[in-house]
Amino acid sequence: MKEGKQPLANQITEGVIWKQILLFFFPILLGSLFQQLYNTADAIIVGRCAGKEALSAVGGSTASVINIFVGFFMGISSGATVVAAHFYGGEQENEVAKTVHTSLLISLCAGVLLGALGIVFAPDMLRLLKTPENIFGQSLGYMRIYFAAAPANLFYIMGAGILRAVGDSKRPLYFLIVSCLVNIPLDFLFVEGFQMAAEGAAVATVLSQILSAVMVFVVLYREKHSYRLIPRELFRCSGKIWKRVLWIGIPAGLQSVTYGLSNSVVQAKVNSFGTDNIAAWSAYVKLDGLYWMTVSAMGIAVTTFVGQNIGAGKAERARKSMWECMAMTMVMAGVLTIFFYAFAEFFFGIFVEDAGVISLGVSQLRFLTRFYLIYVIVEILSGALRGMECVVAPTVISILLVCVLRVAWVEIATPIRNTMETVMMSYPVTWTAASAAFIIYYIYYTKKTAKAKGRN
Repeated sequence: MKEGKQPLANQITEGVIWKQILLFFFPILLGSLFQQLYNTADAIIVGRCAGKEALSAVGGSTASVINIFVGFFMGISSGATVVAAHFYGGEQENEVAKTVHTSLLISLCAGVLLGALGIVFAPDMLRLLKTPENIFGQSLGYMRIYFAAAPANLFYIMGAGILRAVGDSKRPLYFLIVSCLVNIPLDFLFVEGFQMAAEGAAVATVLSQILSAVMVFVVLYREKHSYRLIPRELFRCSGKIWKRVLWIGIPAGLQSVTYGLSNSVVQAKVNSFGTDNIAAWSAYVKLDGLYWMTVSAMGIAVTTFVGQNIGAGKAERARKSMWECMAMTMVMAGVLTIFFYAFAEFFFGIFVEDAGVISLGVSQLRFLTRFYLIYVIVEILSGALRGMECVVAPTVISILLVCVLRVAWVEIATPIRNTMETVMMSYPVTWTAASAAFIIYYIYYTKKTAKAKGRN
């Protein structure tokens, strides 16, 4: 394939920045919202049709284990997104093609390995998490069926990441909507119709994931641009790109895992304050998800915009993209803060009727939303640095100042003042520390790269 100008799928390197960011951002956000609605519907179907044991088997220890593995691979897929965005922005068609095939081969190899490990070690992982005996069998069945389809799931995640890297955030949304709409009737069929309980939910999920993988394959196979998938090229991967993708992706994957582990420590401490606080915190986490979906979607947007523009040699436009993403995310976070603060009682009333739980939830929500703007800095600057292929330092900052510091705060501060407010304070404390570190490092890194370019 010749190097040359290609028809871009969007105006990331040319158009009005804020407009293109929003056009890219909203499909990602809608996809996250749709996934959340799907997960909720899935849980309702399993719980009502197969009972609380099946619901616990699907959403308890199994969800924790699966989320850790999938989160790690999504971090790896972000490496492919950054590399593909660089080459696509720089109109290096041959390198884009190599990145597509190398990344998809990584997804298939990782899927086979993850599937095998998941199937073999599922019993050990469930015992490690002290899964109750009454749901152990269903949990084991669910996990093994889920991990059997790992290659398809990881292929979809990687393929969707590649499409976003070239500026296409709409088709991954369409794939998600179709697979979710298919999954719900499949849940009814296998869970209620065939009386398969948790295993039925796993079969429905697996079939939906296979459908998603097929849709990604068909779209990439039919493409006419540099990111077209040619099956025979899958096993002619580039060792250089393989290393580059993993160099960026593995730190992001480890960061995702440590985030999950640190939040588990917080949850364990919340559990010590009794059922009312657990219920209030559970409802808060559901509401808080809207904020995290928003900032995460904007984090993906800034990584793609910075990556493509750096690849195109437009460092100033990359910098402007970061600042405009920062400003828009700040506004969104501010609006959500006001919205949640004003209607907190109404929202918690949707989840529970207990006045005591509602009061605790309102207190938790109003306490933490005051600090939402601080975390925006962490998400946007870390996303921008990933887009510049700077990953090690941001990962170290996030692990040390978000995860390790959070655990340390919970373990050290709560014995001194054992209250929910002390536990919750672990979030603004760590966000503030990480924000300060990211600001300092971003200034240092951009100055260093500018000087290096000046010398060249």
